[in-house]
Amino acid sequence: MKRKPSTEATAAWIRLVRVQSRVLDAVEQDLKKAGFPPLAWYDALLELSRAPTGELRPVELERQMLIPQYSTSRLIDRLVEEGLAARRECKVDKRGQFVEITEAGRELQKRMWGAYSAAIEKYVGSKLSDADAAKLCGLLDRLGCSCGEMAPPVAAEGAPVR
Repeated sequence: MKRKPSTEATAAWIRLVRVQSRVLDAVEQDLKKAGFPPLAWYDALLELSRAPTGELRPVELERQMLIPQYSTSRLIDRLVEEGLAARRECKVDKRGQFVEITEAGRELQKRMWGAYSAAIEKYVGSKLSDADAAKLCGLLDRLGCSCGEMAPPVAAEGAPVR
């Protein structure tokens, strides 16, 4: 029989899930109050802007964001409707497509970063010293690597990676 988690490990799991949920909800509310769309929009635009050509296949975007395919499809539809991204046919695979960030998408992502970074400071930066934040990153990286994540994600322009 496999070993069961310790009381401490179980308590850590519960806190991790609860804190993640509460902090994400608070960040979402701050973005909403600032008149911005949901955080998933920022994440999608950030991932598209990080791509060397500014475009990704929907499956690549899904993989980067770690959300279900149906959510990715709806999110892409909304970004395209708002003119923040465009679909482009793949010339090699006619059934495939790319999603490309538009200039309006780049601008929104940059504007959202102001409110998003303020929320990160409010809910994380003001609560942890830099040393504590670095220690937490190390602990979370150990958890991520134990689940198959090969290396910790790298942030661009100070933008966090979820």
